[in-house]
Amino acid sequence: MMTTIELGVQGMTCASCVGRVERGLKKVEGVESASVNLATERATVTYDPSVTTPQALLDKVKDVGYEPMVSSLELGIQGMTCASCVGRVERALKKVDGVLSASVNLATERASVTYLPSSVSPGQLKAAIRETGYEVLEEQAGLSREDQEREARAQEVDHLRRQVLFSTIFAVPLLLIAMVPMVIPAVNDWLMNTFGHGVMSTLNWVMLALALPIQFGPGRRFYRLGWKSLKNRSPDMNALVMIGTTAAFLYSLVATVAPGIFPEGTAHVYYEASGVVITLILLGKFFEAIAKGRSSEAMKKLLSLQAKTARVVRNGQELELLTDEVLVGDLISVRPGEKIPVDGDVVHGASFVDESMITGEPIPVSKQPGAGVVGGTINQNGALTFRATRIGADTALAQIIKLVETAQGSKPPIQGLADRVVAVFVPVVLGIAALTFLLWLIFGGQTALSFALITTVAVLIIACPCAMGLATPTSIMVGTGKAAELGVLFKGGGALEGLQDVQVVAMDKTGTLTKGKPELTDLVVAEGFNREGVLRLVAAAEEQSEHPIARAIVDAAKRAGVALLKPEAFEAVPGYGLEARVDGHLVQVGADRYMTQLGLDIKVFAAQAERLGDEGKSPLYAAVDGQLAAVIAVADPIKDGSLEAVDALHRMGLRVAMITGDNARTANAIARQLGIDEVLAEVLPSGKSDAVEALQAKGQKVAFVGDGINDAPALAQADIGLAIGTGTDVAVETADVILMSGDLRGVPNAFALSRATLRNIKLNLFWAFAYNIVLIPVAAGVLYPTFGVLLSPVLAAAMGFSSVFVLSNVLRLRRFKPPVKSVTVTAQPLIPAQA
Repeated sequence: MMTTIELGVQGMTCASCVGRVERGLKKVEGVESASVNLATERATVTYDPSVTTPQALLDKVKDVGYEPMVSSLELGIQGMTCASCVGRVERALKKVDGVLSASVNLATERASVTYLPSSVSPGQLKAAIRETGYEVLEEQAGLSREDQEREARAQEVDHLRRQVLFSTIFAVPLLLIAMVPMVIPAVNDWLMNTFGHGVMSTLNWVMLALALPIQFGPGRRFYRLGWKSLKNRSPDMNALVMIGTTAAFLYSLVATVAPGIFPEGTAHVYYEASGVVITLILLGKFFEAIAKGRSSEAMKKLLSLQAKTARVVRNGQELELLTDEVLVGDLISVRPGEKIPVDGDVVHGASFVDESMITGEPIPVSKQPGAGVVGGTINQNGALTFRATRIGADTALAQIIKLVETAQGSKPPIQGLADRVVAVFVPVVLGIAALTFLLWLIFGGQTALSFALITTVAVLIIACPCAMGLATPTSIMVGTGKAAELGVLFKGGGALEGLQDVQVVAMDKTGTLTKGKPELTDLVVAEGFNREGVLRLVAAAEEQSEHPIARAIVDAAKRAGVALLKPEAFEAVPGYGLEARVDGHLVQVGADRYMTQLGLDIKVFAAQAERLGDEGKSPLYAAVDGQLAAVIAVADPIKDGSLEAVDALHRMGLRVAMITGDNARTANAIARQLGIDEVLAEVLPSGKSDAVEALQAKGQKVAFVGDGINDAPALAQADIGLAIGTGTDVAVETADVILMSGDLRGVPNAFALSRATLRNIKLNLFWAFAYNIVLIPVAAGVLYPTFGVLLSPVLAAAMGFSSVFVLSNVLRLRRFKPPVKSVTVTAQPLIPAQA
């Protein structure tokens, strides 16, 4: 059967463009015809869906040089209760012509859809969801999507609370009437002696009166949702509860109204099996809703960092505007203690800004005219006026929020197992229930019908797929939220899971393991010289030079508070060094050959020179007034925390490699200091991806850690790319994990959190699957012939709390402690700790 769709195509300018797109599409296997309209910028394609896909058509449009029009949409969905609901909504969306992909998350109650806007509208997508029996959360004016979802969740919790209270009022006396005479024989004897055997018939009518409001009051939700699931041929948890409780209720109703049709002594009633089961399941749903709200708490805290208003200076006047009304180029005034509303560049004023919630760095950053500021950070002690450069969705904080939301809504590969099981789970359970009923009816003896009913209802009630649906997405939600709290942003669940398989962590050297900027690391003076005096003279001599080594010496003097003098004369000595006259002193700085040319013996510094050589540093020498004064080394120093990070990775059983363009001697010296296992030195920037590929060729899964800018090819080549020290530039397309701080200790913390999250998911899935695998046979009565044990439907309903167990286990992730304490942990985190 052929299918026709329309594709939007951007970039076409003439008839030859049209012809190129048409020819390209017709070459795709399975395409019968393709017609492109330049005026509407649309391509109409008829193809065989069994041979090709819309995605293949889009790829072909890209191949021929044009951009296909694709849109993405996120929809809030109300009414989903289990993994079967998720599967049903996903299937309904994917059936809509023009939908490329659809992913539904039970934890966030949200659907992410990628579709062709030329073929399908958002209204059609919403209609498809509603046809499956669920509601779409429509946008309300004046409320953000997050506020609406929070309000909807609060309403659901409140509604469930009322339903549980209503059901409990009737269920408690129902349970007492049904169970007390069975558990306490003396009570049963008293009833018989006092009121006669007719009392049982009277009690049956009382229990009917108590069960009726539960069955058709709060129990209506299971009829409404269960019937829709059966009608759509995709039975879910609601269908199981509906069938099970209805069977118990109707059997009891017949036994109450017409007991004579049953063999003598078999007209038992099971009103408690319907009424109490519904109450317990609703109670489980109530606790589940509360726990789901807590699992999304981290996202709420992250959203709370956004400023609501901004003080905008227009035409010389300060206006208090909503941040949504700020325009790029606006001047914005910020007072001490206020939150900076959007990203921008300082124009007037000076202050210190606390950026710890964005970068994790604890020390406030000095801001002067020309410096950049980030929305969501806190201005501390001075007034600032800055010009807005990025607003709305373009700000650093908005990008962080988007990344966290995307990660929370994504499905890691491990979710595929749960999805495949859930797809067949409920139909299999219905089959087991039918088989259970049939076998007990055949082999159950005199009480066959009664036993068949008990076991069938127990099977239907105990087989709740809710825990399966919540096992993965809730762990991902809490895990990625906790990661953001530590300054680690995972781009998706796949990245979170992918770190598990990594065996080698390859790191760029400059800017990752080291600070990336030359600094004065050593200055050892000869006898008779003062360190500060020599530094003042050498820095003054180097002031005139723009060489990186010269700038490092000058910066060191400034940091030490040394007053810089102006040289009276300056001369470069090509190939050797420099000569200057400072404050009446002759200052000469250069390599060992320069000192030899000057007739100075450098053997006095032999031990220091050997040490510097072992550390991969090239020593320089300074002479003052013709006497050897000092040995100097300028190098790119190792970052604080690099050694701890490498040690922590080793403790996790990982090998660490270093990829650098530096010479082998310097690279090996750094590697020795850090304990790095493998060094790939003298690698050109363009060759870093080849170096990663060489590591992968040994059969190893490789994670690459780089700065996310010039390391993009290597980040893309690696199995998992970690961009470190990107600060506010969070939109790193090629990285899978973004570490907001330049502190390398975030790398082992990311690995540790990944492992903790995956352990959490596996425990959840084990519980969800094992609980059903073990208890469904018990509910079916396999233990009765040997041990005389039958599982009451009431106890089966209590086991519906498996989803509450899963959520409680998930919330343990909020107490995760990183293995390496870094600045991202000691500082105020990206999300406040109480999240």
